[in-house]
Amino acid sequence: MNVNQQRIAAFDQDLRKAFQVQSLVIDDESHLHAGHAGSASGGGHFKLEIIAPEFKGLNLVARHRAVYAALNRHIPKEIHALTIVALAPDEVSK
Repeated sequence: MNVNQQRIAAFDQDLRKAFQVQSLVIDDESHLHAGHAGSASGGGHFKLEIIAPEFKGLNLVARHRAVYAALNRHIPKEIHALTIVALAPDEVSK
């Protein structure tokens, strides 16, 4: 297991502690940013898609703040950049 796979496992654990996760996908996109100035810090670039009931009624900024709060201990050392798609269960097309 490489370092970013270990990081993703820790992110997954922290998100599942903070939310009643119905679906969670975390992708390592660090390879897309090789040579980027921020990648020199050692932090990775990640994309996460999460579905949880806690996002119902929250606007985009509030959803992102909630995710950042859950992952706060990883920012900025392990997470340099994060793309977030956060949805409530009723927003997912069946």
